[in-house]
Amino acid sequence: MLDSASQHNARYGAGDAYRRAGVDMDASAALIKKIQHLAALTRRPGGTGALGGFGGVFDLRAAGFKDPLLIAANDGVGSKLAIAAAMNRHDTIGIDLVAMSVNDVVAQGGRPLLFLDYFAVARLDVAVAESVVAGIAQGCKQAGCVLVGGETAEMPGMYRPGEYDLAGFALGACERGDLLPRPDIGAGDVVFGLESDGFHANGFSLLRHILKEKNMGLDARLVGNTGIGEILLRPTRIYAAPLAAALAESDSIKALAHITGGGLLDNIPRVLPDSLSVELDAASWRLPQEMRRFQELGGWSDMEMARTFNCGIGMAGITAAENKVQLFARLREQGERVHEIGRVVESAAERPRVRLLGRLTADS
Repeated sequence: MLDSASQHNARYGAGDAYRRAGVDMDASAALIKKIQHLAALTRRPGGTGALGGFGGVFDLRAAGFKDPLLIAANDGVGSKLAIAAAMNRHDTIGIDLVAMSVNDVVAQGGRPLLFLDYFAVARLDVAVAESVVAGIAQGCKQAGCVLVGGETAEMPGMYRPGEYDLAGFALGACERGDLLPRPDIGAGDVVFGLESDGFHANGFSLLRHILKEKNMGLDARLVGNTGIGEILLRPTRIYAAPLAAALAESDSIKALAHITGGGLLDNIPRVLPDSLSVELDAASWRLPQEMRRFQELGGWSDMEMARTFNCGIGMAGITAAENKVQLFARLREQGERVHEIGRVVESAAERPRVRLLGRLTADS
C-alpha cells in the first residue's frame, strides 16, 4: 500500500473530481499513515519494513545468505473473504493471506523474507483496511518476513459496497543445496503431518454452498458453543518458524507439501518422483470435529474430503524412517502437533498416487 499520489493531492488540493467519481485519495493517505507502524513491526535483518518507496528492497547478504536461490509464491484467500464480510470481522483474514504464500515458500525449503499485498475495494473504508493490514503484519511477524509494501486499488463499479479482494506475494530464499524436494526420496520413507488449525483457506465455496442448502446461518452451532462463522474464520496456521528451525538443524526433511486446494490427494504427489506413491493411514490422526460435522451435512465421502480439505493436516512431509524420532521431537519442541501418517511406496499403474487406507476418524 505505497501509493503516494494521495499525499500529493492532499497537499495541493487535487482529487475533488476523482472523489466525485468514487475514489477518495485522502482516505488512501489516511490509511498509509495508520499502517506505517504496522509495517515497522515486521522489520528483520535484510529488510526495513518501511513504506513509501516505489518498491521494496531486501538485502540477502544481511540476512545471512551466501549462495541463495530465490523462491516466490503468490496466492489469495478465495471465498473465505465472504465469511469475513458477513461476520464484519477483518482482523484475521490478513494472517490467512500471508500464510497461503509463505507456507508455499517453506514447502520448497525456503525462509520467507518479504511480503507484499494487493487490496482492491469499491470504496475505501480506512478502518476495515487497517484491520486487514494489521492481520497481514501479524502474519508476517509469525513468518519472520518483512512487510515491504503493497497496493491499494479503489475501483468503483468493480466490487459491490462492502466487498474487497486480497492477493499476496511472498519472496523467500534458501541456500543452493537446500532446495526441496530432495532427489533421494525412496520407498520406505515416512510421511509425517503437521496438524492444521481448521479449514485454513480452502474449500470455502463448498462450505458456503452446503450452509445455503441447509439454510444455516453463520451463528449456528456445529461443535460446542462456537458459531460456524467463528470456526470458519480461524486463521491458517503458519509453519515457517518451526520448519525453518528443523531445516537449519539437519537435512532430515526430504520434502514438504502445503495442503491447500486439492487436499491431501492432490498436493502430496507434487513432491514425489513419478516412480513413487504414498499410502496414508487415515486412523493415524484425527479429523477435526467441525470437518466431520460438515462431512455429515454434505454427505461427502472420505475421498471427497481428502481431495477438498486438509482433513486436519496442514503440512505434510517426508523423512527417512531412521530420522523420524529426532525430527518429530524437534518439531514438538517448536509447538507443532506432528503425526506419522503414512509411507512412501513404489508406484503401481493401477493405483492412485495417494491411497487413503482406512476411515477418517474424528474425536467424539
